[in-house]
Amino acid sequence: MANNLQELLNQTSPVELLRNSQIGSYIYPVVPADFTNWIKEQRAWRETAVLYDQSHHMDNVFLKGSDAIRLISDTAINSVANFPVNKAKQYVPTTASGHVIGDGILFREAEEEYVYVGRSPASNWLMYHGETGGYQNLDVQVDRRSPSRPYGHPVTRQYYRFQIQGPRAWDVIEKLNGGPLEKIGFFRMATMQIAGKQVRTLRHGMAGAPGLEIWGPYEDHDLIRDAVVEAGAEFGLLPVGSRAYPSNTLESGWIPSPLPAIYSGEAERGYREWLGVDSYEATGTLAGSFVSENIEDYYLTPWELGYGSFVKFDHDFIGRDALEKMDPAAQRKKVTLAWNAEDLGKVWTSLLNVDGPDYKFFDLPLANYGSANYDAVVDADDNVVGFSMFTGYSANERRGLSLATVSPDVPEGTELRVVWGEPNGGTSKASVEPHEQTEVRAVVSPVPYSTVARKEYQGGWRTGYQQD
Repeated sequence: MANNLQELLNQTSPVELLRNSQIGSYIYPVVPADFTNWIKEQRAWRETAVLYDQSHHMDNVFLKGSDAIRLISDTAINSVANFPVNKAKQYVPTTASGHVIGDGILFREAEEEYVYVGRSPASNWLMYHGETGGYQNLDVQVDRRSPSRPYGHPVTRQYYRFQIQGPRAWDVIEKLNGGPLEKIGFFRMATMQIAGKQVRTLRHGMAGAPGLEIWGPYEDHDLIRDAVVEAGAEFGLLPVGSRAYPSNTLESGWIPSPLPAIYSGEAERGYREWLGVDSYEATGTLAGSFVSENIEDYYLTPWELGYGSFVKFDHDFIGRDALEKMDPAAQRKKVTLAWNAEDLGKVWTSLLNVDGPDYKFFDLPLANYGSANYDAVVDADDNVVGFSMFTGYSANERRGLSLATVSPDVPEGTELRVVWGEPNGGTSKASVEPHEQTEVRAVVSPVPYSTVARKEYQGGWRTGYQQD
């Protein structure tokens, strides 16, 4: 019986473990699937305004003490030279080999108080190094994401967390505020009053227009949510359900779930021994048509995920030596792939073909069927030139889209092919039904794909914006 991830890997290969996981599909928990329907909700973030409920699908890691900033600096590719109170930064850690573990957002809420918000891979990395790094003045607490399948049991968090986004978002915000509200700088924090409660705010803009992330004690969740929905009604605001919510990144350009690059390397052995057999890293699913026996073929550098501008060599951090030796120009680049309508139509209509073929089901609006998704992208000569990593459909663009990383010499406008579905009828993972592979033509396109987001949104993984 294995007691940790390393012992599991002593029994089987990481690729075999992850490609046949029985955990099922990746779920955005607790929030209802939809409030109207997913098409209306997608269109609202482009045309009017939306309320995203982010209270449940991310970890919160609370870091307190004078050594908190040292832990962050020691593990992040980002610089913390300019990180004042009431500012947020994207947090991107890498392994000793310079490959990405995950990412999330760090909020500096007070002089010696920080909160990391994001998926488990970066949470676990922070917690491990906080425990083992010899930091004397540091307290680390975690509030884990809500259970994927609560089965009606009560769910609570330390914070509620909402975002008000869309072209009419600021109208909603100023109505809630009872008058004009200063549009502070991007990723700057402040406070405001909603329904008689003080809430903390972060200037954000996931939908390509100025918006706010707001948070406070979870017991105020329903009060604040109802106030936002009521205030937003005249501006066409719609609350967004868990079905549509994750698909917004297809338009805005963030790849949420690369495989954490921790399954090999002697430098990470202690971490694998620390991770439990029930951890995200031990139970997550690796899905898609790209198959290699070498787990390191799935690892990605910061440049391949669009984080190259974050890499700052003004501090020592895990992975610095490896990253300094890499040539940024030689790394794959992040792009959007616009799927051919005719080919994607064949995938959908295969559901109706009594005699087959049966292609892998393409769910709407998000078609991912693993925690980390790697579909092979091939050129005219059948060479694998990249990975399609986050796939779905945008009602705003009326296209199937995927976020991908491809060879640097592939120009925009090139037609490539995405291999859709897994080989040999599919793996035994719980989220896969028997199917046949097929290929879908796709055109290399800008990231973000949304013109509005590309031209107006300030965010380093979406535009050329430089984090300081």
